[in-house]
Amino acid sequence: MATEQPAQSTPIHVLIIGYVWPEPRSSAASGHVMQLIDCFLEQGWKITFASAAAEGEHKADLAGLGITEVTITLNHSSFDAFVSELQPDVVLFDQFLMEEQFGWRVEKHCPNAIRLLETSDLQSLRHARHQAVKERLDGKPDADLTNYFQTSRDQLFTRMASTDLAQREVAAIHRSDLSLMVSDVEIELLTQAFSVPAAQLHWVPLLVRENHTAPASPRGFEDRAHFISIGNFRHAPNWDAVLWLKSTVWPLIRAQLPAAQLRVYGAYTPPKAAALHNVAQGFHIMNWAEDALEVMGAARVSLAPLRFGAGIKGKIIDAMVCGTPTVTTPIGAEAMHGELSFPGAVVCDAQGLADAAVSLYTDQARWERAQRDGWHLLPARFSHDRHCATLIERILALRDTLPAHRTANFTGTMLRHHQHKSTQYMSQWIEAKNKNT
Repeated sequence: MATEQPAQSTPIHVLIIGYVWPEPRSSAASGHVMQLIDCFLEQGWKITFASAAAEGEHKADLAGLGITEVTITLNHSSFDAFVSELQPDVVLFDQFLMEEQFGWRVEKHCPNAIRLLETSDLQSLRHARHQAVKERLDGKPDADLTNYFQTSRDQLFTRMASTDLAQREVAAIHRSDLSLMVSDVEIELLTQAFSVPAAQLHWVPLLVRENHTAPASPRGFEDRAHFISIGNFRHAPNWDAVLWLKSTVWPLIRAQLPAAQLRVYGAYTPPKAAALHNVAQGFHIMNWAEDALEVMGAARVSLAPLRFGAGIKGKIIDAMVCGTPTVTTPIGAEAMHGELSFPGAVVCDAQGLADAAVSLYTDQARWERAQRDGWHLLPARFSHDRHCATLIERILALRDTLPAHRTANFTGTMLRHHQHKSTQYMSQWIEAKNKNT
């Protein structure tokens, strides 16, 4: 159970500055933001959610949760007046781009507010891996990626360190009082390779409530059929996985199971994805799933052949909740299971993925063992109550020690001085330019 926190005479006010309006049924990143919101609401904290983005068709009902919604403008001093009046106790930047855009304004007008950065994943790590895959494939979709999947931490650092994206992202992490990381593997990368102090990072993965760690009446092996793949088509790793499935992995599965069917679900299906639909090949593009857990719980095996990416995978969490084993790559399994057994199979090459998928699909004992592994893993690693409690404790402790915490973070202070000055002047120049056009 969550640890009870001392009653607050005045509820803490959290301002969340979102890169997008959250769509938890479309992406794991938005799902994580909503999980953090749940943690704050359980404490009775007040929340204001602000974003400059247009609303998506699957936007969460924030107002229904008692959250104030505010539309803000990029590169405009109207935000200064807004945040000066609001005076939040905590400001959560959703993605480092929001810290870059609004961090200096928050620091100027709310100097005592705790500044949190929600990363979802390290974008610079995902980008570096994407480039590495492109180089190794070099126009050959079936190229062997085994050595790539075994890339060491030092090799990743070397590839990332010289990129503008990594320099900006890690700088934002340094500037923030605390960065919320979903992946403990990425925490290790940041502390060991990029020399980010551990005191600047906090592990809070995707969260599952204890009453959702296993369905009350799960479908058994005989009551399930077919394969499933799921993921937002706008997310490059998901789209690449679908292409690899279509061109290579799925034909290898069908060679062993000629009647097998694959249903591919994803939000915002583009025409190029719809064009992959082929009934004769058993390859079905199903568009957005109204209830992801329902369709996942009806499938026998989930396929997640991710060749690049970062963070942790919401689709694998959902599969575990539904008792559906997953076949994936080391990228898909990264930071998902720690020292515990992965609930399915982790393979580096297309033939291995196909063989593991067929084995899980046809071997009931192996399938049931993988299902049990998932239900054991969920409460051990993704407990909502435990992680929410530690997060709230960390924020409250930070409130009491904020001046000392910031003094110890000289690198962050230095970066805020230089980067925020340049960002401030650029933003003010853009605002002035817009006024004159």
